[in-house]
Amino acid sequence: METMEFLNKAPLRITDTILRDAHQSQAATRMRIEDMLPACEILDSIGYWSLECWGGATFDACMRFLNEDPWERLRKLRAALPHTKLQMLFRGQNILGYKHYADDVVDQFCRKSIENGIDIIRIFDALNDVRNLEQAIKSTKKYGGTVEGTLSYTISPIHNEEYFVKLAKELEQMGADIICIKDMANLLLPTHAYSLVKRLKETVSIPIHLHTHNTAGTGDMVNLMAAYAGVDIVDTALSAMAGGTSQPATESLVATLKGTVRDTGLDLNKMSKAAAHFRTVAARLKEEGYLDPKVLSVDTNTLLYQVPGGMLSNLISQLKQTGREDKYYEVLQEVPRVRKECGYPPLVTPTSQIVGTQAVMNVILGERYKAFTKETKAMLRGEYGKLPGPVDEFVLNKAEITPDQMIDCRPADLLTPELDKYRNEYKDIAKSDEDVLSLALFPQVAPKFLQWRDAPPPVEKKKKPRDPNEVRELYVEMKF
Repeated sequence: METMEFLNKAPLRITDTILRDAHQSQAATRMRIEDMLPACEILDSIGYWSLECWGGATFDACMRFLNEDPWERLRKLRAALPHTKLQMLFRGQNILGYKHYADDVVDQFCRKSIENGIDIIRIFDALNDVRNLEQAIKSTKKYGGTVEGTLSYTISPIHNEEYFVKLAKELEQMGADIICIKDMANLLLPTHAYSLVKRLKETVSIPIHLHTHNTAGTGDMVNLMAAYAGVDIVDTALSAMAGGTSQPATESLVATLKGTVRDTGLDLNKMSKAAAHFRTVAARLKEEGYLDPKVLSVDTNTLLYQVPGGMLSNLISQLKQTGREDKYYEVLQEVPRVRKECGYPPLVTPTSQIVGTQAVMNVILGERYKAFTKETKAMLRGEYGKLPGPVDEFVLNKAEITPDQMIDCRPADLLTPELDKYRNEYKDIAKSDEDVLSLALFPQVAPKFLQWRDAPPPVEKKKKPRDPNEVRELYVEMKF
């Protein structure tokens, strides 16, 4: 067998996700700031390219479940990690919420994220509609942040290697500093990772950053093949919260590459000490019912049905609520049909919830498209952006969507500036620009949190124990 040679001779750089996606993927985003701070000194000394520590579901979870101010969490992490770049996940025009916000809100959120400590913003759109990335890219660069323009990776007759290479070139021209391959469902197989990374390195002049999971059990191989193909940076998680629906383990990849031209140069002994701390955190989360052992195992249904692990959990939850758990495999088979008929959207927040819920309704109601959620209709009309493929006429007819109802412009162009409206609406409880942004994104959650935070006279702010069986629909689908 011919010896394979690395196509890049530079050390592979590592982004560790232990402070964000690792616990979001395994423990419903329940790690607290006091769980993080004791490990920050050693994390800061390891020499990571960056630490992913904010964005995604963390913002909502801080206020909703942990009685934490997400902005204060970021400030504390910035102070505790002075030598390491901090990174966040940002949903383009959705910011960290579930709808499109006006450009002025996106701009201010980018500004405040960077002012409070973020260095790198990974910006993605669920539909890969670059129009939904324009404002976030422009604002991040304006305020001095580094832009990771993101390819939301999926598989379909439309989503082939040429599609992603073309998209990467477009993102580079829009001003991205780095291209991220976001393989949220672990669908990118090792040989395909090698081919795609190699093509991207030949096509764009900026670094390539790979993000995958280990849901289907291929994540370690994906990272290694990408390293051979020349990828510049990969996401991994310290072993205490690695594997399964999380990222592959950092230590394993560091050890694998030791002594090669792609040697990361990172210290395994330091990582071992950090992982020991987070093992105690994981044990507590497991005891409290948030870390389900199921998320640690391999689920190859991801490869069969292209359903992310978090979306599988959400489908099970919905079926349990309706007493129709016996329909699980019917729903799994329905998901790819709905996805095809709805124009092949990648299955990532928010489209994963939309397609999954529609599939559940199609099965349990006994008639396909007997009813639609408002979110499904909005997606079909183009309110979330341009769908990658054509929508089946049968579906449009059943949804009673006519051509004159379709949106073909950038969805945010239909929105008027909103920031002053939010500032005036919440002037009685917002103490800062950051508070205004929290209220704008989560108007059902933030007011209660801010009232609790600022309640006079001072009260002991104890965290109430949560019911381990609490429905986590808002979070299971946001793992990816």
